[in-house]
Parts: sequence; structure tokens; C-alpha cells
Amino acid sequence: MVKVLSTPVILHGAIVLLLAGGAFAFAIWLIRSLRRSIAEEANFDSTPTPTLESLPLHLYNTVIQQLKQQKHELQVQTLAEQRRARTTENFSQAVLSNLSSGVLVFGSNGLVKQANPAAKDILGFHSPLGMSAEDIFRAAAVCPAVPSGVYSDGLSDSPVRLAEEVLVVLREGSKCRQIEADYTTPNGENRHIAVIISPVPAADGSLLGAACLITDRSEFERLRNQQELHGEISAEMALELRTSLTTISGYAQQLARNRDPQLAPQLAADIASEAARLDRNIGGFLAAKQPAAGTATRASAAGRDM
Repeated sequence: MVKVLSTPVILHGAIVLLLAGGAFAFAIWLIRSLRRSIAEEANFDSTPTPTLESLPLHLYNTVIQQLKQQKHELQVQTLAEQRRARTTENFSQAVLSNLSSGVLVFGSNGLVKQANPAAKDILGFHSPLGMSAEDIFRAAAVCPAVPSGVYSDGLSDSPVRLAEEVLVVLREGSKCRQIEADYTTPNGENRHIAVIISPVPAADGSLLGAACLITDRSEFERLRNQQELHGEISAEMALELRTSLTTISGYAQQLARNRDPQLAPQLAADIASEAARLDRNIGGFLAAKQPAAGTATRASAAGRDM
């Protein structure tokens, strides 16, 4: 056996066989290693991307809770904004309702969108909502002579109508206009009103409409006319007083120069008659003056209350 193995040919063949077996075993190991590496890379590439469904349950619940919290905060904020808007609207309504001056708000279409109680009372309409300036003011004309500082379109043959002034502001968005006009209510009551017409601009500069602030100046106008009348009466009274004093002074001078005892009683009677007439005139003037003074005092007190 030893002799056989020691044979060069056989020994060489055994060595070759041993090397071939080792090479074969190494090749098998290498192939398996490559397959395992390729399989691992394939499994890594095919791993799905995490989605909402693949997230852990506690993380999913956390996301849901955050969304609910944001929704609740948004609802609370919306309710707060709605309450603030209602509060502002109620405050505005309360202010308009308690104003002694009338307020009319015309929309861009020329129709009344809002009117406070004072405007309804002054203009004599139960509800002017939806009416146009033509329907409300009709033939009311701007007074040609207005106080200093009050708007006037100049003196012309044709009177300027109050409704046209409102339409001019609605069309052109012109500056604020202050007007006085003689107005007749639907019931036929004559009133003297002062109107301030102002454009109502939007935030972007467009025109939303026009607002009219209306004040009833009928009582003040009546008092002013009475004062003018009393001024004329006072001038006439002063002239008559001066005439009577001149007459009495003439009779007194004649009485002083007269030496006729029969004429003296007649001159004295004439003086007494003229003095009595003067006393009656002055008494009538003062009696007519007192009620006017009382009315003026009440009107002044009413103005202070306003």
C-alpha cells in the first residue's frame, strides 16, 4: 500500500484530486454567499414605504387627537368672531335707535337699506326701507338762502331738488353736502329740515352708497321767524313811542306857555289821553312778548337736552 502511494503517478493524481475537491467546495461556498447577499439586497429594495395604515396605533391616535384639537380651536375662534360681530351690530343698532336726528342709508342701487326711528318720525313714513330718494323727498327743494357754512348750489331760476342732491352723491361719490330744505310729509305737515349727505366708501375705495343725517329744524325756524317779526314790531313800536313822546312834549310846552285858564284843562286832557294810548300800546307789546320769550326758553332747554 505504501509502495502504491509512493508511486509518483498515483501520488500526483491524489494531489490533483484533493485540490479539485477543495476548489469545488470553495466554489459552492462562494455561490451560496453570493445568493444570500443578492437575496438580502432584493428584500431591502422591496420593503414598502411606511404609510398612515402601517404606522403604529398610538402614533395614529396622536395624529387624530391633534386634528380634533385644531378643529375645536377653529370652532371656538369662529364662534368668538360671530359674537363680536353680533355685539358690534347690536351696539350700532342701539346708537341709531337713540339718535334724535334721523339717519337714512341708501345702497348703491339708490334704495333705502336702513332707517332709524327718528328718520321715520321726521319724514312721516312708517317704513321707508326699499324706497328711493325720489319717493321719499319728492318735490322738496333746497332753500336758496341758507346759513353761513351750509352747502348751496348757487341761486338759480330753477330750485335744486333734495332728491337730486342725494342722487349726485350716489352717482359721483362727491364730498359731503350740507343742505336745508322745506319738506312736506305724506300727511301734509310742513317741516324745515337740515340734511347732511355723505358718501359711504368701501375698503377698496368703491362706493357702497350714501348716508343722510336729517335734523328737524322746524321749531328753530319758527322761532327765528317770530324773532324777525318781533324785531319789526319793536321797530314800529319805537317809532310810535317816539311820536307819542313828541306829541306829549308839544302839549306840555303849550301848557307851560299858555296863560289862558280855560285852555289849560284841555291841554292837560290831551296829554293824559296820549299817555293812556301809549300805555295801552306798550302793554299790548309786552303781553305779546312774554309768551314768545317763554317758548324760546323752552326751545333752548330742549336744545340743551338734545
